[in-house]
Amino acid sequence: MHKEDARINCSIFQKQESVIKDITNKINAIKGVTEKAVFAEELRKEVDVLLNCQDYKKESLDCKNCHFIANLRKRTVVLIIKAKKLV
Repeated sequence: MHKEDARINCSIFQKQESVIKDITNKINAIKGVTEKAVFAEELRKEVDVLLNCQDYKKESLDCKNCHFIANLRKRTVVLIIKAKKLV
């Protein structure tokens, strides 16, 4: 399956995905861990919107995929914040 073919049919996910990608690009552009951690906190808030979605349906494949992606991103946030503490 090509990246263009993979879609999660949810307006909340689509809106958040745009914001999350923007923050992720900022994190990737920064070299310092301390600066990355600032944006990681922002990313955590945006990911939490997906994880706490009022429209979540456990039997929906779109919802399952959304939560899977959101949980991966949340783990990334935790790693960045832990790395900051090590500096």
